[in-house]
Amino acid sequence: MNTEGLTRQERQLAEMLHRVTPEPPRGLTTEDVAARVAGQAGPRERHARLTSPSRGWTRKWAPVLAAASVFVVISVSAGAVVGLTSHHSPAPVRGSRPTATGSASSQVSSPSPGQTSVGPSFAPKSVAGGIWGAELINHQKPPFTQDTLAGGADSLYTLAPGYLDRINPGTGQVVARVPFQASGTEPPVVVGSTVWVVSSDTDTDVVLEDFSGQTLASLGSVRVPVTGQLSGTPAGVITSGPDGHLYVAAGSAVAVVDPGRGVIKTIPVSAGPVSSVAVSPDGTKLYVSTGSFELLTYDVATGANIGSSSAQGIGSFIGNLVATAGGVWGTVGVGMSEWTWFAPSANLDQLIRASQAVGAGADSVPTYSGGVVWLGGSRTLECVNPDTGQELASVAIPADGGVLEHFGRVTVTGGGVYASYSDAKANLAGLAALTATPAACSG
Repeated sequence: MNTEGLTRQERQLAEMLHRVTPEPPRGLTTEDVAARVAGQAGPRERHARLTSPSRGWTRKWAPVLAAASVFVVISVSAGAVVGLTSHHSPAPVRGSRPTATGSASSQVSSPSPGQTSVGPSFAPKSVAGGIWGAELINHQKPPFTQDTLAGGADSLYTLAPGYLDRINPGTGQVVARVPFQASGTEPPVVVGSTVWVVSSDTDTDVVLEDFSGQTLASLGSVRVPVTGQLSGTPAGVITSGPDGHLYVAAGSAVAVVDPGRGVIKTIPVSAGPVSSVAVSPDGTKLYVSTGSFELLTYDVATGANIGSSSAQGIGSFIGNLVATAGGVWGTVGVGMSEWTWFAPSANLDQLIRASQAVGAGADSVPTYSGGVVWLGGSRTLECVNPDTGQELASVAIPADGGVLEHFGRVTVTGGGVYASYSDAKANLAGLAALTATPAACSG
């Protein structure tokens, strides 16, 4: 996608629109997918090492106003797009302990921030032919924002248009909710008993909001200064490390945030605006992408750049980085063309393609939860060895009358396995419980 000459906000909005409205509004059929796959360079063995880069992943720029008029039939609400430009107002800094920091949409009747509210209950509904015991346990409307599901010790957290929600994984009910207009679609990050969300980002600072993990009462905020310009293609700009610190993409730098003290360190990244970050499980290495297909490695303690690798001709940009003991996972492309890769030892020269293009305008974001890596999408649902990239178990996702169904962002919480789910034909979207995952996926 060519975004030269555009402002950061225009690039960010265009990227989001590509992610949620990659094609004209219609149900995507399995015949469509077959045609697209057949039109590529040729068959490729699943999980085979890439020996020749694929081509043709980039997309032409479509006018923002025309793209914005497309009606989205997948579970992403238009509120996720509005959030890119509608909430850059200043927020109190750490220590002020405000009672409200997020602004509620004027079109939604909202409880006071920190007030507990109980959402409707839903009888479990078998979906996708019951693969891995899949049951839809929450299908509220409007649905949760796609791929914003995160897990804590005994709760699930997600964004919904205009809200931050806490969900009881046993029932699927929303048990706490606060008005909150997120910046983009970054999922919440759980650190101990608190939940952190990006509330605004400008070319001067990124503001993180802190909430109680139980009541979702506001606990304050941290303002992270931006070096240079923010990335126009953010995808995974905040994560946490085993030390409890937050790592935040802040333009041409990564800020290290102590939840109690604020920014404690800044690691410069000379390659350009940071689009995604991940921290190794042992907390010693920081992995960074800057949009192009280049992966940088930094020493967390010293901030020194200790490695880099790149791959040419693979795709438009990489993001959604996830670090495991065996290497780094991520995504490339958007919409119809997005797929997941694995770089053993963070070396892109050894790149392994871990999933096919997902299709249906949905994302294929890898998650590391419960000791394994999970890969969703619209074709297969998989759990993968985090050290080797080897598939442990896989199941085909059936189509509903020729229209693709989708599972995304699988999360293990309290011993249960959960995922976002959508079925455009049935107009169903929400939270699914996978009640019968294979023993191989237990980690």
